[in-house]
Amino acid sequence: MVEILDYRNALPAGTMVQEYRLDKVLGSGGFGITYLAHDTNLESRVAIKEYLPVEYAVRALDGSIVPINTGTKYDYQWGLERFLKEARLLAKFRHPNIVQVNRYFEANGTAYMVMAYEAGESLSQRLRRKAFPPEEGLIGILLPLLDGLEAVHKAGFLHRDIKPSNIFLRINGTPLLIDFGSARLATGTVTSSMTSIVSPGYAPLEQYSKDGHQGPWTDIYSLAAVMYRAVTNDNPPDPVTRMRTDTVMDALVKAREHYSVPFLHAIHRGLTIQEARRPRSVGEWRAILAGKAFAPAPPEPEPESVEQADARDEVERSRLLEPDRTVPRTKVNVQVARVDYSKWIWFAAGALALFIAIGLSELLRSPDAYFKSKPPAQVEQTALPQGFAAIDRNVDRSISSEEAAGDPGLAARFAGCDADRDGRLSPEEYGRCR
Repeated sequence: MVEILDYRNALPAGTMVQEYRLDKVLGSGGFGITYLAHDTNLESRVAIKEYLPVEYAVRALDGSIVPINTGTKYDYQWGLERFLKEARLLAKFRHPNIVQVNRYFEANGTAYMVMAYEAGESLSQRLRRKAFPPEEGLIGILLPLLDGLEAVHKAGFLHRDIKPSNIFLRINGTPLLIDFGSARLATGTVTSSMTSIVSPGYAPLEQYSKDGHQGPWTDIYSLAAVMYRAVTNDNPPDPVTRMRTDTVMDALVKAREHYSVPFLHAIHRGLTIQEARRPRSVGEWRAILAGKAFAPAPPEPEPESVEQADARDEVERSRLLEPDRTVPRTKVNVQVARVDYSKWIWFAAGALALFIAIGLSELLRSPDAYFKSKPPAQVEQTALPQGFAAIDRNVDRSISSEEAAGDPGLAARFAGCDADRDGRLSPEEYGRCR
């Protein structure tokens, strides 16, 4: 572990807190400080976390923690109660991949959590030393963390602050999930500003509001963001920025050089901005990671229709499976034309029934049969005339006049090639026109 020397809010080395002698600071954040300490009774090393929310409290000259003023007293006390609640819950867990809390107590006007000390380094430190770790190693870290997280979720608890610095790797390589964020979030639900209660890039959109609908899918987003950091060697963009310009898919497409499509697809599903479209449980996301649920995401809530949501997910998946690694950065806008149902009700009903039948038949097919019989994007392209796929940028098996503009020769012959005068060239029309 790397020792940082300047911790102005920390207790000095050698301070005794009950039977524990504080030796040095292991780390600190906006809501607490973690020390390496020596248990003078058991003659062993432990890690001790001290509750100290710097936004609400300061350390007095006698070493105690006091609220900054009467206006922050309620927030400080409420967060303290949540800190103790977190400690009581974690003390009940005995999971090899969840930090083990052996004891908790109140002293110095605040509370302390005594944990087993582990030698090793954080995932954040590991990724700084070695970029683009192998997929097998990442899966070896991810699956044990999912097991521990599933146990926490079944107890009705969320982590809410998963990020590379909160994933600890023991010397033998096994991962440990540390620094649960219940006190941080609970305090934030009172008066804290949004910037102080989320980890940018790793917190999903629902954590930017105290009224956000949080659940297991919240932790799944954060863990997917950690995997994004590992496979792209870059921090993920925050969800507010992604709502304006989303670069996540482009970055994952580039990562295919080192990682498999099912793994990248699972990361993308976990990073879905809308929580209703995200995997709802650890079990569901684990199945996607194993390639057992390579299917369109559940439908988007209104105002987006089921057809729009499924079509968009197909486009996203086809981009990952596209064999050409130089994927054009063309934004694909999926739009559903408005139809006058008073005139075309029977036609619309028939088309919808056909669409649903085709969609259900595809969803009910097993993933193994799907990939063996028809590798997406690859089989379809072998049947196309030479040069057609390079011009068909939005992969809809037709060439519009805008797409044809990139080929001066084709643009000049476009009107003559368009035999059915529908403003687009089918593969057959393109083949005859070459």
